[in-house]
Amino acid sequence: MKYLKVFSAAAMLISAASFAQTSAPANDTIHFDGETHFANIRQLTFGGDNAEAYLSFDGKYLIFQKTNPKEDIQCDQIWMGKLPTGPDEVFTPKLVSTGTGRTTCAFFYPDGKHILYASTHLAGNDCPPVPDRKKYGNKYIWPVYESFDIFKADTSGKIVQQLTSTKGYDAEATISPKGDKIVFTSMRDGDLDLYTMDLDGKHVKRITSTLGYDGGAWFSPDGKKIIWRASRPKTETEVKEYKELLAENLVAPTSMEVWIANADGSDAHQVTDLAQANWAPNFTPDGKHFIFCSNHEYKRGFPFNMYIADIDGSNMKKISRDKGFDAFPMFSADGKKFVFSSNRNNGGTRDTNVFIADWIN
Repeated sequence: MKYLKVFSAAAMLISAASFAQTSAPANDTIHFDGETHFANIRQLTFGGDNAEAYLSFDGKYLIFQKTNPKEDIQCDQIWMGKLPTGPDEVFTPKLVSTGTGRTTCAFFYPDGKHILYASTHLAGNDCPPVPDRKKYGNKYIWPVYESFDIFKADTSGKIVQQLTSTKGYDAEATISPKGDKIVFTSMRDGDLDLYTMDLDGKHVKRITSTLGYDGGAWFSPDGKKIIWRASRPKTETEVKEYKELLAENLVAPTSMEVWIANADGSDAHQVTDLAQANWAPNFTPDGKHFIFCSNHEYKRGFPFNMYIADIDGSNMKKISRDKGFDAFPMFSADGKKFVFSSNRNNGGTRDTNVFIADWIN
């Protein structure tokens, strides 16, 4: 399938991409001192931007976003592959989205035969236009394209159902380990809020309603709680800026904290108070801790590293040490494997790749 040569803006702090190769740059490292929770780290992708890599329910497959202009993939498309089982086996993902428009946030269904992801392809084959940051004082901004809808496809890439069809952004969907609900972000009611729906798109329910960007939600291992990133503009100036950007389908994701609630949205409470950008949270397999990405240690806003904390936000510990970007963490259901995206071992480029490691408690 031919990719259209149209550039678009990153939909996440680091967008996604990569392609399987058997060799890698030798002038960097993939395991830094102090990363005591990682063992046997393996790099799965090489080159471009590869991110939001998530495991199938059985832990055998990986699905992720990929952008790589060198391969004529000008904005994120969804790729899926079987994880290598031996040192000589190569990760060889295949395209499972349409190859048109822009995609984001893929996830496996519990049956292992279907996937979901958000895509703009119904609005046109081209990548949607990139926001001009100069217009906004060169601030870091994300587009929240109103043409994003969520689709269900089989693992060959055939779309079998459109799950959302309302006007406005619908994306960032994940599925409960219980296999009964999807949580996603939508702007259908005028703000970026969290919603749940059945696996077939029915019984949509709004579960957040506070002004601000609520996104990137995950269910706890028992399906009883959710964790997500949220911005909470408070001052008159902050609220004005947030609403003005949102009216143009944009957000400035530079001030976010991690929140936890019951799966129905009740008992919502903030569990980080670190300032700057704290995001990409996920639960540990025991449900007693959470892991997230943050730049709070660095006044310049970079690098991003991963941290783990107790469920109430206490006892926070830094677990990754790359000097660029570590994010999008996910554990296998048994807690033995850990997948993340990182700038490590990119030979001094801006490439972001996918890594897998054994998790050491």
